[in-house]
Amino acid sequence: MYWIGIDVGGTFTDAVAFNDATGDLTFAKAPSTPADPTQGVLDVLAKLDVDLGDIERFVHGVTIGTNAVLEGKGAEVWMLVTRGFRDVLEIGRTNMPTPYDIRTQKTPPLVPRTRAIEIGERLMFDGSVRRALDAAEVSAAVAALPRHADAAVAVCYLHSYANPAHEQETEAILGQARPDLFACTSSGVLPQLREYERFNTTALNAYIGPLMGRYLSRLQKSLAGQGFTRSLYIMTSGGGVGTAERAEALPAATLLAGPPGGVAAAVHLGAELDMRNIITCDMGGTSTDVCLIEGLEIPITNEQRIADYANRLPQIAINAVGAGGGSIGWVDSGDILMVGPQSAGAAPGPACYGRGGTAPTVTDANLALNRLSAGAPLGGQILLNRDLAVAALEQLGARAGLDAIKLADGIVRIAVARMVSAIKQISIADGKDPRDFVLLPFGGAGPMHATAIADELEMQRILVPIGPGNFAAFGSLISDIRRDYGQTRTLRVGEDTWPDIEAGDASIEAQARRDLLSEGVADGDIELRRSAGMRYLGQSWELIVDLSLARTSADAATAFGDVHDKRFGHRSGGAVEIVNFRIAAIGRVEKPSMRNHAESARRSDARIGTREVYLAGAFVATPVFARGRLALDEMVTGPAVIEESGSTTVLPPGWTAKVIGRGELLLERA
Repeated sequence: MYWIGIDVGGTFTDAVAFNDATGDLTFAKAPSTPADPTQGVLDVLAKLDVDLGDIERFVHGVTIGTNAVLEGKGAEVWMLVTRGFRDVLEIGRTNMPTPYDIRTQKTPPLVPRTRAIEIGERLMFDGSVRRALDAAEVSAAVAALPRHADAAVAVCYLHSYANPAHEQETEAILGQARPDLFACTSSGVLPQLREYERFNTTALNAYIGPLMGRYLSRLQKSLAGQGFTRSLYIMTSGGGVGTAERAEALPAATLLAGPPGGVAAAVHLGAELDMRNIITCDMGGTSTDVCLIEGLEIPITNEQRIADYANRLPQIAINAVGAGGGSIGWVDSGDILMVGPQSAGAAPGPACYGRGGTAPTVTDANLALNRLSAGAPLGGQILLNRDLAVAALEQLGARAGLDAIKLADGIVRIAVARMVSAIKQISIADGKDPRDFVLLPFGGAGPMHATAIADELEMQRILVPIGPGNFAAFGSLISDIRRDYGQTRTLRVGEDTWPDIEAGDASIEAQARRDLLSEGVADGDIELRRSAGMRYLGQSWELIVDLSLARTSADAATAFGDVHDKRFGHRSGGAVEIVNFRIAAIGRVEKPSMRNHAESARRSDARIGTREVYLAGAFVATPVFARGRLALDEMVTGPAVIEESGSTTVLPPGWTAKVIGRGELLLERA
C-alpha cells in the first residue's frame, strides 16, 4: 500500500509516495494550475504512477483559501450581528497601518456594514440572557439574503463564547430555510472573547467556505473516479491534519497550511538525527517561509494575520517573505534594484520557462550565473532556456546600468538579504542566536541559497533533506491528526483553584477525545496537551502557557511567570488569571520506515561534469555531482554543485558536504 502526500505551491504541485512494503520514497512535481488546482493534483498523481486503489493514506496541503484571501476572490459574506454592533469589523482595533501618515488607508473589512444585518438579541458577559432571540426576526433576515452560489453567512453575536444558544438557534433557522448557503457561527469557529478578532476570524471562515467546499467536492469526486476509496486528509495551519469534512466546516484552519508540512518534516528529521535546534527555510517559487524550532517544539501562535486580516485560530509561527524562485527583479522610481514581492508564479513563470514571461526572476538570475543547469528539466518537465533568462536580465540591466551577470548577482544577493532579514526577525529579535541552530533549507530553491544565508548569519551547519523540493509534501504525509480547542473562561489562579482549572480542562478534553475517536483514532493513540491564555490581573492581553506539566495552582502561576519573563524580561508577584482554556488533541499516526541510503546508493563516480559557475564575483570551473550517486559518508568539498530532481545545492569554497543518515547532506564550514 502507498502513503501519499501532496503540497500545492504557487509554482509547482509537489507529491511524495511512500511504499510501505519496500520502504521506498518516490517524488514527483507538476506545474500548479491556478485556474483549477484540481488538475495540478491529478497531474502530479499521474507522474507518481500509483494505482489510486492502493493508497492507504492521502494527505493534501491546500492553498485555495490562502490564495482567495490574498487575491480578494472569496465569497460575498453577510453577517448577522447583535443590534448595535454592525461596525465591529469597520472599526477594528483603530490601529493605523502606517503611523504618522495621515494619508494612510485601512484595509477594507471583509464584510462591509451594508452586509451586516442587526438582530435584536443580547447576552451578557457571563452568558446570561438580557434579550431573548426573536426567531421571526431571524427568519425575516434570512429571507433577505441573496440567492446566488457565492454567498455565505457568518453569525456573530456578542458574548456567544459564554453562551452559544442564540447562535446555534440562528444556525438552525439558516439550515432549514437556506441549506444552500455556507453558514458558520463565531462560537463554532472561535469561542473566545474579543469581538473584533472573533468576528473577523469567523468572517474569514465564511469568506473561503464556498470555494473550499467546491474544491474538495470536485477533488474527491475525481479521485473516487480513479479508484480512491479512503478518507482524504487536509493539512491545517496548526501543523496537523484533519478530515476533508472538517476542512469544509472550518476552512479557516487551512489558511497558510502549506508551510506547516515542512516544519512537521523538520521536527521528524531533527528527532531522527538528534538535531534539536533548527531554523527552517522553505524557498519555493513564490515566497520563502522561515520558522525557528527550539528543542524540537513547534512554535504555535494565535496572533497571525493574513492580508492584514486577523486570524486567531492556532497556527505555526512562520515568517513569510516575498522572495522565491519566481520573485521578479525590478527597478523603482529611484533606479534602485528591488526583488519581489511580485512573482511570476506558475503562469507565465520566469522568462527562462519560455511561456511568455519577460521579467527577470531569481530563477533567471541563478540560471544566468550557471548555478542551475539548462540541460536538466526543472521538476522533470520544464526545460530552462538560458538565452531567454539573459535577454530578460539585459533588458532590465539597461535601466539599472548593469550588465546581465552583475544584475543577476544583485538579484540573488537581494533575495538572500530578504531571507536573512526574515530569519533575524524570528531569532535575533526574539533573543535567539542563529549560530546555535542548524539551518534546514528546502523547497526547490532553498538549498541553492543556503550557504549564502548561513554566511550572513554566521551559522556553521546546514542540513539538506532528502528530496528538498518535495519536503513539505513529505511533512504532510507524516503529520499527526490534530484538532485544537479553546474556551474563554476567566479564573483567578489561587491556592484553592486547581480543581477549577482541572474542571475547565476536563470538559474540553472529553469533547476532544470523542471527536478523535469518531475519526477512527484509537484511544491509545490520543495525546491531549493542556495550555491556557494567562495574564497578570489588569493586563489587557494574555500569553499562551503550556500547562502539561502543571499539577498545582502554584505550578501554573510559575509557568506563566517563566513565559512572561522570557517574553518581556521581567515577572511580577501580582495576581494571575486564566482567560482561555486550550486543548490540543493529537491523534498519533504511524510514521514511514524508510530504507537507509547505504542500502541503495550506487558507489560509482558521482561526478557528472564541470561547469563555469559564478561564485564570489567570478566564474569558476566547478565540479557538478549527481546527488543520487553519492555514497554514505562521501565528502564533497566546495566549490561544487550537487544536482537532483527538483532542487540544486550550491557549495561555494570554504564549505564541505557529507552524506549522512538516510541520505541527507550535512554542509559544514571547512
